[in-house]
Amino acid sequence: MDLPPSRKAKADLFLKLHDRSRLLVLPNAWDVASARIFEEAGFPAVATTSAGIAYSLGYSDRERISRAEMVAAVRRIAEALRIPVTADVEAGYGGRTSDVVETVEAILDAGAIGMNLEDATHDRRRPLFDVGVQEDRIHAARETGTKAGVPIVVNARIDVFLTDFEKDRREETIRRAKAYLAAGADCVFVPGVSDRETIRALAQGIPGPLNIIAAPALPPVAELHELGVARLSVGSGAIRAALGLTRRIAEELKGPGTYVALSEGAIPYAEMNKLLSRESE
Repeated sequence: MDLPPSRKAKADLFLKLHDRSRLLVLPNAWDVASARIFEEAGFPAVATTSAGIAYSLGYSDRERISRAEMVAAVRRIAEALRIPVTADVEAGYGGRTSDVVETVEAILDAGAIGMNLEDATHDRRRPLFDVGVQEDRIHAARETGTKAGVPIVVNARIDVFLTDFEKDRREETIRRAKAYLAAGADCVFVPGVSDRETIRALAQGIPGPLNIIAAPALPPVAELHELGVARLSVGSGAIRAALGLTRRIAEELKGPGTYVALSEGAIPYAEMNKLLSRESE
């Protein structure tokens, strides 16, 4: 049996997938089962969804879950997959640079080779970290990976479009993106955008790979590539769709007492067992 690739090799491969020769479509898993489904479908890498993992463990999103519980979920996913896994670790579970260092050390130990690090504080009075503070946090993440011998792929998330930012959102996003890339980020993640004009302006103004999140109003993947997008994430979309089906099953059982929703796209029992036993390899 071939030995699994090293963490460094996985990180190098994952970074190469951001070269913009084609758009990297990156599904977000919340447990081993969902991650294995994405791996089996042929995706070259898998991301975790912080919201999805939090929901699956009974928490709401926005760092209500502990670092330890999040890392434990990431570990289970990374250990079950051969392809690279990048972890969504929200704002790093603490505002201090030392908090980011502790989080990066933990996810690297868990087997992840990439991370999302957002500039949202989850504080209504000050919704975003100051640019200088976030630069230090990104630089710390980069240095921590270097010391560990893993060139961790840092995806710097900018939440300007998710806040009531009073100035020009495009201008502020591009300003932050340039600073974050200079501080050591490999990619910039801008959730909350879906119109073509804004996407094109951001792709042209940001001197690095642009990551956006899938949404019903978003142009198709082929067009996003033409607009300059390098990476497309699903975020919590997949788990929320799965939970939507779960709600329909509940309503059908409670209402007419029938079972139609149980058979809508359900993976057969034997196939799911085989997928998780890795007999398919």
